[in-house]
Amino acid sequence: MVSVWCCVKCRCKIDNQGVSEIMLDMIKQFFQESMSTEAKVGDEHRLQLATAALMIEMMRQDDEIHEAEERAVKAAIGAKFSLSEDETHTLFELAHAEARNANDYYQFTRLINENFSQQQKFTVIKYLWEIAYADNHLDRYEEHMVRRIAELIYVSHSDFMRAKHMVLESL
Repeated sequence: MVSVWCCVKCRCKIDNQGVSEIMLDMIKQFFQESMSTEAKVGDEHRLQLATAALMIEMMRQDDEIHEAEERAVKAAIGAKFSLSEDETHTLFELAHAEARNANDYYQFTRLINENFSQQQKFTVIKYLWEIAYADNHLDRYEEHMVRRIAELIYVSHSDFMRAKHMVLESL
């Protein structure tokens, strides 16, 4: 049985039953507090959650979550969506739970495809490379995931490689 925190404030645990409903309520509450318009909340929060979930999946690819990878994910989330530290932490926790419950990447990549420009997609791939290299080691599963996500969001191989080289040059 997997336990999930029901919220950041009270830190009580819940089991799998009812997780989806509670997660949806938490996500709605977070974005209603963070954003001003109702229409923007629905679309924007799903997109942010999808992007953050992919970043978290990257962090988990080698079955070892290093502190440097977690910092890289939080930095990428905060930078990508211009969030405060508290908002970044909350989105990180929500996306972590969402990623654990996901069956595949399609639910996340579909939202990115529908809403991001090619430049924004390139930036997502670049963030994934940064997370993959955060522990100074590229695992084959991490590389496979970046390649797979690049294919699913229609980032060309040349942009895939350009993002990788940009990250390697910055190390």
